[in-house]
Amino acid sequence: MSSSLNRYTYNMYSKNTYSFFDNVYAVVRLIPKGHVTSYGAIAAYLGSKGSSRMVGWAMNSAHSVQPAVPAHRVVNRNGLLTGQHHFGTPGMMQQLLEKENIKVVENKVQNLKMHFWDPVIALA
Repeated sequence: MSSSLNRYTYNMYSKNTYSFFDNVYAVVRLIPKGHVTSYGAIAAYLGSKGSSRMVGWAMNSAHSVQPAVPAHRVVNRNGLLTGQHHFGTPGMMQQLLEKENIKVVENKVQNLKMHFWDPVIALA
């Protein structure tokens, strides 16, 4: 591989990454309806506290994974719908959250503390 992009791509999709992605998807499938969690909380639960960006990469691919992954329940640490552009239409992530009685205003989950599901605590 001649370019750094190719090395980066290879490293990003190595066997270990796939295992990490699978673990991310397993955690996300456990988020109860009406709750959200953050990329960082998932990373912390998986023992990779500094890997929230890697969780984000996993979530970018979640739409093609079976069984289905409720990716709309993963937001950033402030409750922002940072992954919303990966959903089929503008506003779809918000619509899915609102179907679960989670209020979203200006792309941000309201009452985040009330809706936040921490896998470190919930899955202890």
